[in-house]
Amino acid sequence: MKIDNDTCKNYDQRHGGPFDRGSADSYYNRPKKPHYYVGGTGTSAEVTNLTESELEAYNAGYDWNEQFGEKKDYR
Repeated sequence: MKIDNDTCKNYDQRHGGPFDRGSADSYYNRPKKPHYYVGGTGTSAEVTNLTESELEAYNAGYDWNEQFGEKKDYR
């Protein structure tokens, strides 16, 4: 999949969704662990059995943040 600066516009970016969770895992320097939340992050059921399109969104979020996003500075 081609990742560019506009990739994020192709996915639902709701808080807790697959794209959001992928970008958050990258931001916090966590390894890929595809998941999302039905509602808000941490306030609803976590889904780990993703469909193909959900997995694509998670990976796009992770890869987008790796290229264009920031990383948490733990200093």
